[in-house]
Amino acid sequence: MPLITAPVVTPEQPPGEVPPPIEIPEIGYASITYIDPTGQRWPMTDLDGDWYTLAEGVSGLGATRYLLASDPHPRGGTRVRHVQPQARTIVWPVLVKGTDHMAFTRNWRDVGGAFLRTLRPGPDGRPVSPGVLEVARPDGTARRIEVVYDSGWDGRGQAATGITWDSAVLTLVCEDPYWVDVVPQSVHRETGAQVDYLAPYPSVSSSQVLGATSVVNPGDVDVWPAWTVTGPATAITFTREDTGDAFTLDVTATGHGPLLEGETVTISTDPPRVRSGTGENLVSGLNWPAAVLWSIPPGETPVTFQLDGADAGSAVDLTYHPRYDTA
Repeated sequence: MPLITAPVVTPEQPPGEVPPPIEIPEIGYASITYIDPTGQRWPMTDLDGDWYTLAEGVSGLGATRYLLASDPHPRGGTRVRHVQPQARTIVWPVLVKGTDHMAFTRNWRDVGGAFLRTLRPGPDGRPVSPGVLEVARPDGTARRIEVVYDSGWDGRGQAATGITWDSAVLTLVCEDPYWVDVVPQSVHRETGAQVDYLAPYPSVSSSQVLGATSVVNPGDVDVWPAWTVTGPATAITFTREDTGDAFTLDVTATGHGPLLEGETVTISTDPPRVRSGTGENLVSGLNWPAAVLWSIPPGETPVTFQLDGADAGSAVDLTYHPRYDTA
């Protein structure tokens, strides 16, 4: 059972400065913010605020937990057959206070409601609306993870608590156990102006779209990117050269017709989804069942972009957020 300690007293913060980070077990010094499903931001490490995280008792921010499936080996020992990442559970102690009883009560209700709001159905059909826990480092980098309230918004039930201050130990569930970089990585390739090969002399037009390139994933685990294609184009093929996995989207096969100049289509790999810039569902244009909407592993991966019907202005934008085992 996590133990709650008294709040740490720090020197008064100069007006207008960013709240100082506090040392959180497993991750060190950081500024942490909770973002509720409505988008409202709740600072969790401002020691001059009316609520903040109690450093002692925090857990679940470290390495992802994995379940190993293994078989006994005839010559002794075992052989790991499968590795499965498990949902993450975060224990999050929070202290809430107020200048008087009514101010404390308002803060207690508001902060608790911000976490409990994650249990409401989401607009995307999910039974929950996850909030986000965001950890920002002193160097400006930040990682975040989606959280859903499980239990714990209850006071200490001790003498003097519940009047102008109280604390709770929250349990938060993370469906996806990986931390995600708040800054997306992107790769842009665009076709240059097309020219006649023989006029006025043999020449080659610039085209970064057609051909091979490399994509670098700085994270710890695979990412599932989104691809946005800007016309003109009739068909799009993306190939991961190290595995041979590939997929093709034939826009004309959907009844939409070729992508005209400035028109876009976005292909999401997780979940599989294809939408035009106007929201039209074009997933039927994928070359099922051969299509493999592949992921990008950590490190450098060779890929090939191929656009049929490309012309000046045709472009491909690949976007993804690196994912990490720890905060």
